[in-house]
Amino acid sequence: MSDVVGYELEGRVAVLTIDNPPVNALGIAVREGLVTQIDRAGADNSADAIVILGAGRTFPAGADIREFDQPTREPHLIAVVDHLDTVKKPVVAAIHGTALGGGLELTLGCHFRVAAPGARMGTPEVNLGIFPGAAGTQRLPRVAGLDHALELIVLGKPIGAAIAKDYGIVDAIIEGDLRAGAVAFAEKIVADGAPRAISSEPRNGVGSPEDHAETIAKYRDLANRRMRGQDSPHQAIDSVIDGLTMPYPDAVAADRKRFETCKNSGQSQALRYAFFAEREVSKIPDIGKDVVPREIASTGVIGAGTMGRGIVISLADSGFPVTVVETSQEAVDNGMVEIAKTYDGMIKRGRIDEAEKDKRLVRITGAVGFAALGAADLVIEAAFEDLDVKKQIFGELDAIAKPGAILATNTSYMDIDAIAAATSRPEDVIGLHYFVPANAMRLLEVVRPEKSAPDAIATGMTLAKKTSKIGVLARVCHGFIANRSRLPLVREATFLVEEGASPAQVDAVLTGLGMPMGPLAVSDLSGLDVSWRMRQSLADEHDPEERYMHLADRMCERGRFGIKAGKGWYSYEDGGSRPMPDPETEAIAMEVAREHGTVRREISDEEIRERCLYAAINEGAKILDEGIAARASDIDVMWLYGFGYPRWRGGIMFTADEIGLDRIYGRVKEFHAEHGKLWAPSPLLARLAEEGSRFTR
Repeated sequence: MSDVVGYELEGRVAVLTIDNPPVNALGIAVREGLVTQIDRAGADNSADAIVILGAGRTFPAGADIREFDQPTREPHLIAVVDHLDTVKKPVVAAIHGTALGGGLELTLGCHFRVAAPGARMGTPEVNLGIFPGAAGTQRLPRVAGLDHALELIVLGKPIGAAIAKDYGIVDAIIEGDLRAGAVAFAEKIVADGAPRAISSEPRNGVGSPEDHAETIAKYRDLANRRMRGQDSPHQAIDSVIDGLTMPYPDAVAADRKRFETCKNSGQSQALRYAFFAEREVSKIPDIGKDVVPREIASTGVIGAGTMGRGIVISLADSGFPVTVVETSQEAVDNGMVEIAKTYDGMIKRGRIDEAEKDKRLVRITGAVGFAALGAADLVIEAAFEDLDVKKQIFGELDAIAKPGAILATNTSYMDIDAIAAATSRPEDVIGLHYFVPANAMRLLEVVRPEKSAPDAIATGMTLAKKTSKIGVLARVCHGFIANRSRLPLVREATFLVEEGASPAQVDAVLTGLGMPMGPLAVSDLSGLDVSWRMRQSLADEHDPEERYMHLADRMCERGRFGIKAGKGWYSYEDGGSRPMPDPETEAIAMEVAREHGTVRREISDEEIRERCLYAAINEGAKILDEGIAARASDIDVMWLYGFGYPRWRGGIMFTADEIGLDRIYGRVKEFHAEHGKLWAPSPLLARLAEEGSRFTR
């Protein structure tokens, strides 16, 4: 125990240092050590006060998540926190780095809190399907007030030291040496005779739900909008409400029962799976830590359209100088105007100020012609999705780009091996598939062509991290991981409308799963013509034995391109974006059904859910079996960040495991018999179903 919680006297202050790298997680050894050393300090006649701080880069950043699936060993963290109430000497928490979850709850048990200027605090437990389980839902409202407490507990977003001080969580911010400042703060408390501030008081509750009805309703609404279908934010609110009326010990006891229910729920298991999947995704099985990414000091982007501008902004926002190239000065100027407008929008939303806008814009240079990219360490092509165009661009880049420069294409589905073959240096070519809007969407699909050098791939993954994105590695195939796994869901949604379902019914079933928008509403938003052009470009490769999306083509032939045309699967009145059911869509669907012999019928929500979801799962299994994705969890991360799949479901592959692969395989076989070749079961799905196994572990 002395290994992880040290004890030193500095003057008449006992300094307890938690040293459990890398993040001082509050595992059993730390909890035992804290109780032992707190009691030691309490009994030490040479100590008048106690300071608790963390060694290394952070105060305890939270609980040890690995213990969640194991029987909890005494002392529980709540026992440690409550024990601090009994200590007669003032206890000061000295916070640096991140005090999150259990780390913040530990500080709330202390009588005073000081922090380094860069410290961050929060209760992110809702992101794991739980809520603060060591009396945070009781102590935080007493310290910070109900509104601030619910903000932290329900939304799960950390705050900085300055805001924490405004909220009353932190008593003082220490400039300079935190340990010395905390000791001096403790000495002053003793000298002033300041009473201990015990955060479990008042013991008999802090008001009534009626007194705080408006605040409670506000956070109920936020939870419903931001975490659709997730239970833990509402359990957290219920826990806080308990503390308004119940005596502290009763509220804590109720907390523990509710916490265990949340911890053992399927949602929490899915959220914990997603947490670890995100951390696993950056590990490339055949590229070791000895592979050094190439240095990226300057960047270039080809194309100042919607995608190109988003990539430029993403790079500039992350500190990279970037040259954006177009074919004419007019196109360059228009692109720069639109980029400036994007920054103006950020200013209006309070995300940046004018000075920050100027700082970012100065990193961006517009130019005509590829010659301006000769010195760039990384060039990202964001031109029109046409293979011949992209091959021509890369052939020209080959003659201009400096040796060792990374040449990346932003294509969302094309053969990057063919693009790389247009150069004399295919080892330098990678795919960087951004999602729209590229400056806001956090997913970056890093695509690995056959001849890419390991350090080129490592550079792509490192770029994702440096631009605050989640980089997921994919091998080359049509659509890579993200779009290839999603296409079957959209395909089945289209077929279902042809067969008799309405767009609104299909979308309602999918949003009922927790997705932010249905697939047909998303198609209207992104433009039906985008997929139409892709289908046209691949028309020669279509297998006549596979059912074709005739209805989607017919919609485009009738000019129904989506929101930008005022009509798509839905109609949009007066240039608005609110989807309205349109009888013409049903008429077109009936027309296409007659032409192709499709029998229209009433379709159940269950069939919609199974056909859309199971089609994606079956394709995900094929992607995994072919080695396009390294792990099932990589596919899930794509869905979480690329398509808004609810985190509390883990991802489509985790969902499949929860449903049961034998059940899914059985339905896929039935759909195969009924709907043909597109439903051919994945060999991996068949094998795992027969073994009673899982995609994920």
